Formats: sequence, structure tokens, C-alpha cells
Amino acid sequence: MNKKKLAALLLGGVAMSAILPQNNTVNAAERLQTVVMTDGEVDDMDSFLRFLLYINDVDVRGIIYSSSMWHYKGDGKGTEFESNMKWVKEYHPGKHTDLRWCGTDWIKEYIEKYRSVYPKLVQHDKNYPTADKLQSLVKVGNIEFEGEMAKDTEGSLWIEKLLLEDSTEPIHFETWGGSNTFARALKSIEDKYKGTAEWQHIYDHVGKKAILYNIMDQDETYKKYIAINWPNIKVAFNKEQFASLAYIWNKVAPASQQPYFGGKWMKENILQGPIGGSYMTYGDGHKLAGDPQDVFGDMEKAKEIGFAKYDLISEGDSPSYLYLVNNGLRSAEDFSYGGWSGRLSPSAVADNVWEDNLASFDYNPELGKKDRFYSQTRWIKDLQNDFAARVAWTLKDYKEANHAPEVKIQEGLDLKVKQGQKITLHALGKDPDGDKISYKWYQYEEAGSYGAKVSLTAKESSVSFTVPQNISSGETIHIICEVTDSGEPPITRYARVILQAE
Repeated sequence: MNKKKLAALLLGGVAMSAILPQNNTVNAAERLQTVVMTDGEVDDMDSFLRFLLYINDVDVRGIIYSSSMWHYKGDGKGTEFESNMKWVKEYHPGKHTDLRWCGTDWIKEYIEKYRSVYPKLVQHDKNYPTADKLQSLVKVGNIEFEGEMAKDTEGSLWIEKLLLEDSTEPIHFETWGGSNTFARALKSIEDKYKGTAEWQHIYDHVGKKAILYNIMDQDETYKKYIAINWPNIKVAFNKEQFASLAYIWNKVAPASQQPYFGGKWMKENILQGPIGGSYMTYGDGHKLAGDPQDVFGDMEKAKEIGFAKYDLISEGDSPSYLYLVNNGLRSAEDFSYGGWSGRLSPSAVADNVWEDNLASFDYNPELGKKDRFYSQTRWIKDLQNDFAARVAWTLKDYKEANHAPEVKIQEGLDLKVKQGQKITLHALGKDPDGDKISYKWYQYEEAGSYGAKVSLTAKESSVSFTVPQNISSGETIHIICEVTDSGEPPITRYARVILQAE
């Protein structure tokens, strides 16, 4: 959606006694499965360019065009459609035969740019898939109208196939637009199996396998079909927090973080080469065919709304996959842990749903209060420097580029502790490029259930503290070890230690 709409929507000794089974290496090789579903707005395209540089960190199973309340193709027959969604009624009232549709070529075009830098990327990580592999995963889903899920499409059938695979390994479905193609796949499964002897098994299997990450509700298919008929599916619902990386970032990001979205920094660090050079920013002269509301490339328009040349426009969809990057924050284990995708908390009204509700607010030291956006904006510097390093990978050989440090915690990542117990944690960091490493320790207070501060004494690679006497059995304390290398740009990785009171 555009900035105006989004603004209207949003502003207003050592505890070793019981170490749980856990890989102590933070940057372990496990890659989570994911499927992208996109409606093809300017921020989708910029999110996709970043995604291509992190595609080595996930096991991508599909890249699917879908529609949304903001973008749809139409059926080519002149059929008119009128939305039931409040925001569309306000900004695009009446009936439309199509709406701001940018076509079904842009993904493949970007993958061809990826092909041109693949020989560089694969030097840095052999897990980068080939361009041919990625092209084979691009499918067209339900794109004719907002929320259309009446018929099977190439994209919905692909999702159906993935959900019915025998493996129970979860697949994370990223909803950058509407959830209608995903909903159609579920409806097809229901139509085929409900009422049969296989139905309960199929229903349970899909519920265990599918994890849906919604950036807003961009059509009615989640509310009217998925939530009602598939309440066993785990859902992350990011209604507002994503704005930290979206069109109103200049109003919600802390002052200390804003320079990393500013034009000077973006020009110097991101807008380079086939991938970074395709990234769209304010006042860069771009204009998307098919979307008359894409005026962001016009410098005069940018000035009118308070942005400078090359400032970030939006990456509002990136939170749907940044939590999948295994940076040591362990945010894929539980949405409430928090990380590069922000932090979500369990819904008070629906099971299996995590939301950016009041419990997801983090304390913002720059404002001196809890902030609905800070669980996302606190990571901007780190995620942007990391992005800059990935852009450099597209241009440089391995020996010329910077790579992420690694960190282990000697005592493990999951510890059982007792009231009053004295704890010392030791971090073991190393850097593949031989760079110096700095250590920083802190408590992520909001992520733990103890709910109060713990006094830490940090000495470089170790930290000591005493477990509070008033902690209750089962309550948790989250301690983060942050390691940053001295390379250019500096890259940060983490180790999250979760202590649970016996």
C-alpha cells in the first residue's frame, strides 16, 4: 500500500545442572522451508531483492504471484469488482476491472539479475540455489481479483502439493499480499478429503506443517475462510509493526536508526550492482508500469512528503522472512522471542495466533517508554549492515568481502536454574576473516516471562549475574550475547541463552 494509506492506518558458579537438548552453535546449517506469496508492489519488489541475497539461509519451496486488496489483474473480460475492505473503499472506491497490477514478469527478471551475480554469491555460501532452480519455483496463483479463491491455479496447486507431502517439516508461508492463493490450496484439500476416512489425518498433517505469516489482512480470505476452517494452522499476524520498515519509517524509527534508511547511506552501501542497483528508492527516477500510484521515483513528490533522494521507500514485507535467518536470536523458535522481524505475542482471543498486540511492545530507551515499533526498529542498524555485506558479496570475491562472525556459549543455550544461583556464561567467538570481535551482553527483558531487570556484570566474552530470589518456577530470563566484527561493513551475530527457573 502507499504511504498515505499506511499513515492513516497506523499513526493515531555456572548453571549446568539441566541443559536442554540444543545445538550450541548459533549459526548452524539448518535452513527452514518457505514460500513467498506476493502481489507485486514497489515494497514487495525491494523486499524480494533483499530476499534473493538471503535465499541461502532458507529452503525456498515456491515463489508465487497472488492478488491483494491493493493489486489485482482482472479476468480480461471486463468484469467489474468492488472491494469490501475499508481502506480500499476509502482510497479506491467503486468498481474496477483491474487495480494497479504490475504483471507477472518482474520476479523472473530479478532472478535473471541474480543469475548474473551467482558466480560471486556462491563463493560466499554454497547454499545459494541456481537461478534455474529459482525460476522453476515461480508460479502464478490467484491474481484476477482481491480475495478470489474460487478456482485452482498453478500457484494454489503447487501449495496444495507442498502441504500434502509426507514430510511434517514445517513450511513458512509468507503473505506479502492477500492470503487467497494459500486459502484456495486449503479449500481444494478440504473439497477432496473432508468426509473421507483420510480427512482427520490430512487436517492434522496440514495444521502441523503450515505456518502462515500475514502482513496485515490484505483480503478477506484469512478472516472468512482460513481462521474458521483451519484454526489448527499457526498464524503470525503483523498488523502494524511492519511499518518500521515501511512507508512511514521516518516517523516511527528511532533517530539513532534512521541514518541506515537514509539516502546517503543507501547510496553508498546498497544501490550497487545488478541486485542493489535494481533496488528502488525515493527520487531515483523509477516508474513502475501498471501502478499509477508509484510516484516515489519522482524527486519533487518525494520532497513533498519529507524524503530525500535515495531514501528507503519501503520493505514492509521483509518481516515475513527475516525471522527465518539463523542469526542466533532463535526467533523462528517462538514469535515472542523477538528478532529481526520484530516480536509478536500470543493472541488473547484466538489460539495458534501471534500478534503485534500490547504485549509485543518493547521499551524504547530513546523515548523512555514502551513503543509498538521498537521490537522491530531496535535491529535496523544490524540488519542494514548485514544487507550491505550481502550486496558486497554480489560484487566481490570471498577474500575481499566481510562475513559474519560466529559465537557459541560454553554452557549451552537452554539452562535450568534455581533461585539465588550465581551464573557465569562464557562466549566463544571467532571470525572467518580474522577480524577482531567485540562482545556485548544484555537481558532481553520483554522476551522473558520473569518480567523484571536482572543486574549483569559483563567482562568481554563472559557475563555473571545472580538468578533473582523472587523468580517463580517456569519463568524465563533471556540473555543475549551480541558479537560484532571489525570488518566493513560490521556484521553482528547473537547467542540467546534462555534460563528457566526450576
